[in-house]
Amino acid sequence: MSQQTLYSSQLSTLETNKLLKNTYMLLAMTLAFSAACAAVGMMVGVGRWASLGLSIGGLILLFVTLRKADTSAGLFWVFAFTGMEGASLGYILNHYVGMANGPSLIMQALGLTSLVFITLSAYVVTTKKDFSFMRGFLVAGLVVVIVSALINMFVGNSIAFMAINAAVALLMTGFILFDTSRIVNGGETNYIRATVSLYLDFLNLFIAILNLLGISNDD
Repeated sequence: MSQQTLYSSQLSTLETNKLLKNTYMLLAMTLAFSAACAAVGMMVGVGRWASLGLSIGGLILLFVTLRKADTSAGLFWVFAFTGMEGASLGYILNHYVGMANGPSLIMQALGLTSLVFITLSAYVVTTKKDFSFMRGFLVAGLVVVIVSALINMFVGNSIAFMAINAAVALLMTGFILFDTSRIVNGGETNYIRATVSLYLDFLNLFIAILNLLGISNDD
């Protein structure tokens, strides 16, 4: 019985390690592809409405990707989704590049995002701590942030904009812990869905940090 338990434990560890390897390899490739598409979006000069259209298109592709995650077509759809999301960043990146130290701001935001992401991911993978208890708080917080952002689109308050982005950054750190924990502890067994979750965490954290740095630069 003890040998069977040990074998099962070793098999589970091997499966988890394989899932982590596949997830982080695919995440690295999708982030690189997304960055390339963002560069194309910048060169083409994607406008505000085109950026919004690409974001909506990316949302549609997100649902398709999640539905196709268990099929052979899943890899195609995850690159289609991340590519469109990357292209939609062309507008906001051009906005910040136009600032005096815009390129530096973008690199700072990317560096901080990478540091936070790697640190939190390494912590969960190393400790294998279960963060599933955060689910309710994260979902509720996300709903509040989305509603607040929609309202502020019409109000246009800069203080509210800063508060919303700070909240998004905080929520994304929680989602990184939560999503990584699900992979490590068996809550997610599909590497495409796992990649999509971590990609969204990284992307939204990057945008939030970039907006916060941009506001500080304006001040």
